[in-house]
Amino acid sequence: MTAAARYLSPSEAARRLGISAKALRLYEERGLVTPARTPAGWRAYGVVEMARCTEIVALRMLGLSLGEVARILRGDADILARVLAAHEAALEERIRQSGDSIARVRRLRADLGSGKLPATREVIGAVSERPSVGVAFDLPWPWGGERFELREIRLLNYIVGPLGSGKTRLAQRLAEQLPDAAFVGLDRATDGGAAVRAQLEADPALKARVDDSLATLIAGGAAESPALIVLLATLHADGPAILVIDMLEQGLDGATQEALIAQLRCRGPRARPLFFLTRSSAILDLDAVGSDEAVILCPANHSVPTSVTPVPGAPGYEAVATCLAPPEVRARTEGMVASLARRS
Repeated sequence: MTAAARYLSPSEAARRLGISAKALRLYEERGLVTPARTPAGWRAYGVVEMARCTEIVALRMLGLSLGEVARILRGDADILARVLAAHEAALEERIRQSGDSIARVRRLRADLGSGKLPATREVIGAVSERPSVGVAFDLPWPWGGERFELREIRLLNYIVGPLGSGKTRLAQRLAEQLPDAAFVGLDRATDGGAAVRAQLEADPALKARVDDSLATLIAGGAAESPALIVLLATLHADGPAILVIDMLEQGLDGATQEALIAQLRCRGPRARPLFFLTRSSAILDLDAVGSDEAVILCPANHSVPTSVTPVPGAPGYEAVATCLAPPEVRARTEGMVASLARRS
């Protein structure tokens, strides 16, 4: 290879792209990019490879799974149409939201013009993109009653920690303390989904929403399963304003996990906030966490759970990364995890 100065090493390429070297290697493993090689056999990224990687990063920022990215790069018209439709829906929701905000601001200005001073909460509500929700409470066992505060609820909130860290108890307490929230446990499909199937048959509107979501997921590479149907019915049913879900990936293969989290990211700014426990790197891809997502770490030493910025080198980042594993690794250890989950 000539003109080596025009080529970047994997670490240099990752730094310029704003991702980790691990993510860059994953792109190669999935066949999304093929780096050049130096005479010594080292990977090198030139103009062509960097352009392709830039496209991948941009598509990932839209919330797409690697499988969906691969199909778009191959020119798959069906998946591209679905992505554009989802983006159009999100833009329309933002327009509607902006229209509502403009109307509220105009009403407040009219009140001011007539001599009526609006309440502070009305002003905050008029200029906020989404109502601010927070929560504070004393931590249960295995903690010692320390105070936990979460000042902002994001659309997607990941709860991560090693076995025995107390993350399940934190999730249950969050469901108790958050306004109009519900906890969805690991027993959600103990009957093989029979109760949910009966619920879907009795509620045609819910069944239509689940069927539409399922079709989109399958188009993105997901595999239909009772666990997925139960989860979709839970996500799409009318009910609590906030859901706290134990082990979102339970019973789902890797491709389904990737398609699911991509779909959850595209729900729009007014969607129901979700909290969920996970130990899967397909669900919590630290390189793909968006601005309306939060990572909460329950440390192994039972210190107070903390929010972690998903950037290499940030406090808690490595601790979160060590809690995560690819779906195939998680599947091999599922039996052991199941027997210990109740202690977490």
